[in-house]
Amino acid sequence: MATTYFTEDHEWIRVEDGVATVGITDYAQEQLGDLVFVELPEAGKTLAKGDTAVVVESVKAASDVYAPADGEVTVVNEALAGDPSLVNSSPAGDGWLWKMSLADASQLDGLMDEAAYKAHVS
Repeated sequence: MATTYFTEDHEWIRVEDGVATVGITDYAQEQLGDLVFVELPEAGKTLAKGDTAVVVESVKAASDVYAPADGEVTVVNEALAGDPSLVNSSPAGDGWLWKMSLADASQLDGLMDEAAYKAHVS
């Protein structure tokens, strides 16, 4: 079963069978507006919690997406190169940004669950 956590910076991280998938929340994509470009990390890149992992550019602004935990990028969502709007249309689905192996799963304990995140943005 997958467990999803949320950061104060509006990233989500879903962990299933030891693989963590990361994206931005629906709230974040609404604030950004229509995305026109997504700069993804390279597979194999090591990230520390809080590092800038991705830059998303919308018609309004460019924004950094931060790593919610330490780990190594294993896969990036190549579909976003041709269609960055997937992040807008399906931020928690087809619009995921990257997958990573976690170096320290205990870092997830400091993140919010969905109820706490909803309270955070309301």
